[in-house]
Amino acid sequence: MRMRCKAIGILCFALIITVGISFDVAGEDPEGQMIVPMGVITLKAPQGVESKKAPVEFPHSRHFATDCKSCHHKWQGEEKIKGCQTSGCHDQAQAPKKAVSYLSYSDVGIKYFKYAYHQACIGCHKEIKAKNRQLAQSYQVVKDQLPPTGPSGCIECHPKE
Repeated sequence: MRMRCKAIGILCFALIITVGISFDVAGEDPEGQMIVPMGVITLKAPQGVESKKAPVEFPHSRHFATDCKSCHHKWQGEEKIKGCQTSGCHDQAQAPKKAVSYLSYSDVGIKYFKYAYHQACIGCHKEIKAKNRQLAQSYQVVKDQLPPTGPSGCIECHPKE
């Protein structure tokens, strides 16, 4: 009987060690884990570009209700998310010469990092503001609070230094 209890004890101990090691090994694979920045991300001009305004403090975690692909439009959902200013996305450091103002947000102009940020951020905030205004003017009964609109003016995003 004593031998049997000892064998069961050793077996249980071995099982606990095996399970513990498998959990530890699974937790060590950083490539397989998605890491989402929780705090504030500082958005600034690319290196070598003189900025006339202060960097923008972007509260990433406040935007978790928004679909990730709204901003990370080239992301397929599996690979690591690349920054907006990586090659082939919004990597143009200088504004394109514009003959007409609408070109700034065209397929050519949107390659310029500043236009891309402004289109994504301000465009989304203005869209939310318009939807809120339309809902408020419809006189519908709203159970939940309307979503916050976010800043859409220069000084709101780029505070004076």
